[in-house]
Amino acid sequence: MRNRPVAFSYLRKAAAGCRIPRGCRGMQRPWPNPGFWPRAGLAIVLSCRLGVAAPSPAASLKVDYDREVRPILSQNCYKCHGPDDAARKANLRFDLRGVALQPAKSGLTPIVPGAPDKSELVARLTALDPKRHMPPPDSGKKLNAAQVETLRSWVAQGAPYAMHWAYVKPTRPALPEVMDKTWPRNPVDRFILARIEQQGLKPSPPADRATLIRRVSLDLTGLPPTPGEMEAFINDKRPGAYERLVDRLLASSAYGEHWARMWLDLARYADSAGYADDPPRVIWAYRDYVIKSFNCNKPFDQFSIEQIAGDLLPDATEEDQIATAFHRNTMTNHEGGPDREEFRNAAIVDRVNTTMAVWMATSMACAQCHHHKFDPISQQEYFRLFAIFNNTEDADRSDEVPVLELPTPEQKQEQAKLRSELAQLEKELGITLDDPGTNQVPADLKPKQERLAQLRKQLADIRPNTVPIMRELTGDKRRQTHVQIRGNFRATAEEVTPGVPAVFPPLPKGAAPDRLGLARWLVDEDNPLTGRVIANRFWEQIFGTGIARTSEDFGSQGDLPTHPELLDWLATELLAQKWDIKAFLRLLVTSATYCQSSRVTPELLERDPDNLLLARGPRFRLTAEEVRDQALFASGLLSRKMYGPPVRPPSPSLGLSAAFGGSLDWSTSEGEDRYRRAIYIDWRRTSLYPSLATFDAPSREICALRRPRSNTPLQALVTLNDPVYIEAAQALARRMAQAPGSVAAKAGYGFRLCLARQPHQSELGKLTAFFDESRADYARTPQKAQTIATKPLGPAPEGIPIAELAAWTVVANVLLNLDETLMKP
Repeated sequence: MRNRPVAFSYLRKAAAGCRIPRGCRGMQRPWPNPGFWPRAGLAIVLSCRLGVAAPSPAASLKVDYDREVRPILSQNCYKCHGPDDAARKANLRFDLRGVALQPAKSGLTPIVPGAPDKSELVARLTALDPKRHMPPPDSGKKLNAAQVETLRSWVAQGAPYAMHWAYVKPTRPALPEVMDKTWPRNPVDRFILARIEQQGLKPSPPADRATLIRRVSLDLTGLPPTPGEMEAFINDKRPGAYERLVDRLLASSAYGEHWARMWLDLARYADSAGYADDPPRVIWAYRDYVIKSFNCNKPFDQFSIEQIAGDLLPDATEEDQIATAFHRNTMTNHEGGPDREEFRNAAIVDRVNTTMAVWMATSMACAQCHHHKFDPISQQEYFRLFAIFNNTEDADRSDEVPVLELPTPEQKQEQAKLRSELAQLEKELGITLDDPGTNQVPADLKPKQERLAQLRKQLADIRPNTVPIMRELTGDKRRQTHVQIRGNFRATAEEVTPGVPAVFPPLPKGAAPDRLGLARWLVDEDNPLTGRVIANRFWEQIFGTGIARTSEDFGSQGDLPTHPELLDWLATELLAQKWDIKAFLRLLVTSATYCQSSRVTPELLERDPDNLLLARGPRFRLTAEEVRDQALFASGLLSRKMYGPPVRPPSPSLGLSAAFGGSLDWSTSEGEDRYRRAIYIDWRRTSLYPSLATFDAPSREICALRRPRSNTPLQALVTLNDPVYIEAAQALARRMAQAPGSVAAKAGYGFRLCLARQPHQSELGKLTAFFDESRADYARTPQKAQTIATKPLGPAPEGIPIAELAAWTVVANVLLNLDETLMKP
């Protein structure tokens, strides 16, 4: 068959839904984006099946520049022929149509619309001479036959260009038509079902109620339901039971504690300053601000503006100022002798990169040193953004100035009392707090003078908590900004004024080019990216993978959305809902898509292994914080105390010190603080709490845009042996041992605490058999039983044989380590 070599290249990426002929072996795994056909893929698959020659791709299918051509050019050509003029070869660029269509010095034209055989681009891609072939052999890049044919077809069709999808303001698409009109519960389902039906598949059946309550409880609060909550939901037969459950969870204070975790990753929040010495820093008021903001359902646009520029708002409140600690989370260097300007500059660079990454999923870092190699952002535009952040008071000082004092109510009362008496004495003595000690006072007023000094000392001794904040420089203190040659703050070029990249809409009308103007620009309805990016972030947290899988990069190097119309609908919906995050999450978790069973059938595993079509419910491992909090919750140890200074749960002593700082070990917090939620754990950048690090929590030295989900033996060692999990197993064992009923009833109770469902009879049989076997073993080794049942939790309750308690402890350890326990169901 004439097209056979090309056919096999296409078939290797053939979209799901097309049966592979017996003659085409070794191509059973579907392409990761099943709904996106490679150029001419369908025609070639059909030709294999029918045994006829495939029609010309150019004649049968229209090439989509944004989805098919741009990724090829961006990944293989832009490095040498893209936006970066310093790296550009042969003065040729393919990101601009007008340039690509102009003849080169050689007289040859890179792209001749409608004439691939006259286009040097096609000639170079197919050249046999290594000296002429593109990409060059030493580049490490190589186009396959399918990619070459895509570019040939595109040129044949006139080589049309289009603006990158993410830079075009989303418009609200119409809801697609579907065949099964009974399945969708809300508009989200129409988009998902349309794609499922296109692939000849059907959605999975609904998840059972026990699965559903555990899934949505973990997703909205980070904690599982209690057995009582599970039973109440299962037995609630009234219409709207699930929606009422969702509303209750969204109203829980645990909701804010859970969702703050995602944002603190983005904000690179930590309780230490970073770099080599990594000393502690007091900034936990910002963490509490984030939790409170989620719990009170602060609109996301307001939440954003407060964090970027709360101090610049008219009549800025204490809360507005605390919010600006978002950008005081940058690392600071407290070593002796560093160049303060160098590290202040590094903090501004971090603020530019973080702002554009968090709100616009745009990678800015490489434009610090040169024009962006892949996206249309120049180095001058980078430093225009830099200029917006370059006029704040903070300057990498160890005292963290400027800071906001946050006295407790008791401290405020004491301060007011002291200041009142102080003012009266100053009036009597004829002096003020601003000119103390310079006036000569008569010797007969000495007692009042002594009292004055005492009051001042008492006032100074009141040490409120503080939080570092942003504060703008004014007048002649404001800094000029220059382009930095190769990103070197000591080597500067032309001066630049504050502004935003030209590829995006300008600042809102009337907005000043400062942090407040930038903040309003980020959430302006004309901004093409923020709505999509934020919708995608929340989708990623709920479904495990973003609609745009590279949630950190919506630029030309990022993945295309699997459901572009859905992403645009969600972005416009988020704005239509006035940035109401709880309403947005409610929309996602009440969809039929979310409520499907996550059971994987052989057909779905073959056709859609990554569940990109969402023909089944989401199932993936819990976050590091959820793994720990769930264990403490099931055991009954979890403290629900909220807010305040960070806590230090049990941690192994390693005897290590920071390079220029103190010991990395810590003393365990007393009382309930050792059992508080992981959101409150002391987050030290150079020595992250070990069990969190093992489960992929980031150090937060820089913005963490997306957490990986690894699967390593170390994780099992943590949950089997870490003192926190042993203690949780001991406490869970006591709950089971003290529960009424038979051994089977006690085991079933522990099972429900961990998995929020009734065990199957076979599961219960294995647990009770394991308990009987373990109890017999521990009866023969009482000292071993004593250790396993009481260390570190403490003495055993009276009336429970120690061998029995030890046996329940190992049963509890098994329950806490089940794959199902550590996974979202």
